[in-house]
Amino acid sequence: MSIGIASGLLLAPFRYFKVKLVGSLIYGAAEFFRNSPVLVQLFLVYFGVPMFFQLELSPFFAAILTLSMNTAAFSLIIFVSAMEAIDREQILAAESFGLRRRQILQKIIGPQAMIIAIPMLVGIAINQLQVTSLISVIGFIDITKVGEILNQRTLKPFIVWPLIGLTYFALAQLISYLGAWLGKRLSHHLQYRSVVETA
Repeated sequence: MSIGIASGLLLAPFRYFKVKLVGSLIYGAAEFFRNSPVLVQLFLVYFGVPMFFQLELSPFFAAILTLSMNTAAFSLIIFVSAMEAIDREQILAAESFGLRRRQILQKIIGPQAMIIAIPMLVGIAINQLQVTSLISVIGFIDITKVGEILNQRTLKPFIVWPLIGLTYFALAQLISYLGAWLGKRLSHHLQYRSVVETA
């Protein structure tokens, strides 16, 4: 999740500022990962990458690579949408004061866009947490696979699976809590809006 969100954040300016060719390629790749099944992506990476590049790829790295790219695709769209939601008048005003594109991105667009994006990023992170249950098909032992192994050993599904469900629930709640905390930390960047609206 961290790799994917960070990648989406780094790639979003290329799409937002409509950098020729690069922005289109990034958007095309994002559309593929957003609109194709994660299981298919996992098989393509785990079986296709070693065959195409003649290298060995462990289930762990295949899972990390697939889920990172999938998360990056959704994060990219979220960040671009959040950036486009910023009032263009602010950007024009910053340009009139001589601020460079990088300064505008860091000081004006970035903080406000991040606040807008956080709730959607939390939703994507929780969804990706649930998607991790698919990676056991390539031999990686995740939480769901652990539950399956424990169930086979104990033959107590009504104890094992509720515990697995509670584990996912606890992790999802942790992600929600961290998202809410981060949103509060960044909220001071929008305080000026209340002053303007009050005036």
